[in-house]
Amino acid sequence: MILRFFAIILLLVSLVTGWAIMDYNAFVSQPIVTKQPVVIDISKGSSFRSIMQTLLEHELPVNKHWFKVLAYQQGLINQLKAGEYELPVDITAKEFLVLLSQGKTLQHTITFPEGWNFREMRRALANNPQLKQTITGLSDGEILQKMGVRQTHPEGLFFPDSYQFEKHTTDLAILQRAYQKMQGILTAQWANRSAELPLKDAYQALILASIVEKETGAAVERPMIAGVFIRRLKKGMRLQTDPTVIYGMGENYQGNIRKKDLRELTAYNTYRIKGLPPTPIAMPGELAINAVLHPSQDKSLYFVAKGNGRHIFSATLAAHNQAVNTFQRKR
Repeated sequence: MILRFFAIILLLVSLVTGWAIMDYNAFVSQPIVTKQPVVIDISKGSSFRSIMQTLLEHELPVNKHWFKVLAYQQGLINQLKAGEYELPVDITAKEFLVLLSQGKTLQHTITFPEGWNFREMRRALANNPQLKQTITGLSDGEILQKMGVRQTHPEGLFFPDSYQFEKHTTDLAILQRAYQKMQGILTAQWANRSAELPLKDAYQALILASIVEKETGAAVERPMIAGVFIRRLKKGMRLQTDPTVIYGMGENYQGNIRKKDLRELTAYNTYRIKGLPPTPIAMPGELAINAVLHPSQDKSLYFVAKGNGRHIFSATLAAHNQAVNTFQRKR
């Protein structure tokens, strides 16, 4: 009788154990996301229980008991990292734990195009909902102070590029990355510059590169336009470039430059001032910087837009006036 009782107990234990093993194996192997990717946000300092709760709030089919057993079995119970994660379709609980332990968070992207000014850059940062806003209300100078940057004007100091980041990254952190990248590229380019350039330092190169960036979107023309400006600087000629006038007009620019705008004396009106303006006028890309430090060696001193995104270059004023008549005045 006693033997039969123990046999029954043993059988029941075996059945329960077998069922538990089967149920656990099924849980480990089955997907927890089946229809479409799910994005979850694990807060910093979250406990395993709160992570489990987050999964349940997203209605994911996760067995709380087996999930904890799996985490212990894999040795990951205390290695799960906070952040925003995208769970793809067919991901298993085991793969999810590995994802969290490796900290492979969802990456967002913000892009600053070449030729943007700092005002446009700040607007893009402020309008990005994934970033933590920390510079709202600060002046441009205060932002530079927080970054520890010695310059007092931010224009042109940040490299135009696409930057990936995790959710809750600060806007200031993005600016730091863009600043460091520009400094690295500018320093390397300046060290390999052509000889006899009429530029005192890398910052002046950055100023001129920003003008070249705004003058043309055609990569092949950048060294040619840079060459025009370099030769003008050497000869003591004024740069006479519209983008600097527009920048100096600020919010007053409404799409057209009038004669009185060209006559107005501002720090950026290169029709009135000699040499370079005091700061860059935009974010130049690497090609524009390279063009300024390795300009073309022809003799052109003038250029005029043809209306198709390209320019005609001239070495004499007479040839330039003829090009203006042909392409601007249509004579």
